[in-house]
Amino acid sequence: MSIGSTGPLNSGSARWAEAWQARPAWLGGRTQVQDETLRAVPIHDWVGRSGQPVKLQGFDQSLVLVVLVLVALGLVMVYSASVALPDNPRFARYTPTHFLLRHLLSIGVATAAALVMLQIPIRVWERYAPHIFVVALALLVIVLIPFIGKGVNGARRWIPMGIMNFQPSELAKLGIAMYAANYMVRKMDARENFVRAVLPMGIALAVVGVLLLAEPDMGAFMVIAAIALGILFLGGVNGRMFFLSLAILVGAFVLMIVFSEFRRQRIFAYLDPWNPAYAQGKAYQLTHSLIAFGRGEIFGQGLGNSVEKLYYLPEAHTDFLMAVLGEELGFIGVLFVIAAFFWLTRRIFSIGRQAIAMDRVFAGLMAQGIGIWIGVQAFINIGVNLGVLPTKGLTLPLMSYGGSALLLNLSAIAIVLRVDMENRQLMRGGRV
Repeated sequence: MSIGSTGPLNSGSARWAEAWQARPAWLGGRTQVQDETLRAVPIHDWVGRSGQPVKLQGFDQSLVLVVLVLVALGLVMVYSASVALPDNPRFARYTPTHFLLRHLLSIGVATAAALVMLQIPIRVWERYAPHIFVVALALLVIVLIPFIGKGVNGARRWIPMGIMNFQPSELAKLGIAMYAANYMVRKMDARENFVRAVLPMGIALAVVGVLLLAEPDMGAFMVIAAIALGILFLGGVNGRMFFLSLAILVGAFVLMIVFSEFRRQRIFAYLDPWNPAYAQGKAYQLTHSLIAFGRGEIFGQGLGNSVEKLYYLPEAHTDFLMAVLGEELGFIGVLFVIAAFFWLTRRIFSIGRQAIAMDRVFAGLMAQGIGIWIGVQAFINIGVNLGVLPTKGLTLPLMSYGGSALLLNLSAIAIVLRVDMENRQLMRGGRV
């Protein structure tokens, strides 16, 4: 069933979603060649061909190349940002290459997982999407249990698993993308009904929010909320209901800030970071991040020559990797990374839109949900580093140090590649 196959699109959100799917190629829309290919393959050739698995051929080489470049650049910058950490008494027992080797191990594990994900048909993810979401919820509960969840800097977000600490909120991001896409397919005929179309998803999102705020991890909740609302919008939910849901969510975030002294202080520090009352406290990371960008100027100080990473900028290899990159590679390096993430997000959306055009609604919405995840999280992280947004504990996708994030990022990219490979197979008249 396609997004427009349930009758006239009489909702504003559905019309906007349809217009987005029909955007020009330079914004990630379908090219003329793709249009002709889609018209050349009858609809019945795409439907009812979920028999035995077949070997798929062809993949989006440009997407893989951009991902590899971001991961490789991230590896270099993680080493550069962490090489001096052993001088800190907190990390005195580590060698200068400790974080580099750990990150290399994470890349290896994540790559192996991505190759496995690439072999799994999308129909399997559609079938088990609710189960994956429930598993993610269970892990979000488990991480809050004393003596199981690991606390760092006052937040309990990790479950120790031997060689690495697993962060359930990362699985929740992929889980909500799958669950919301599956949900919209099941609720396609009820898009105009608030109780049936929006309320159940709102309840699920509220449960996730309560668990994440208990850690606390408001940044992850913001990304997950963006994924869920984005899929509702792209799935064609009634426009009035969408904006009502958005208003409720924004209101909830405002209340969280108003009734939390810690979050209020963060906002004040963001608005006036150079105030002596904040510069050595809540705004310490932000001020030194801005100093790093200022030192980088146009072409940077040169790879490895950052000063801020030495003793001044905390979490330089995780949340503030972009600041070190800006200091060492300058405006040119920052612009390159922003352009790479923009292109990657646009390309993922294009793959999802193509799947929807072929009546593969779940595959398309899930891919676009992953695009929202990568794009929104990159936007927030870069915005925080540049002082455009208040400080949040979110890593830069595909680049920052962090095994869980890298594992789920590459797994999600592999799923998008699988969607693209199946699209290509179907356009050639094959089956998946």
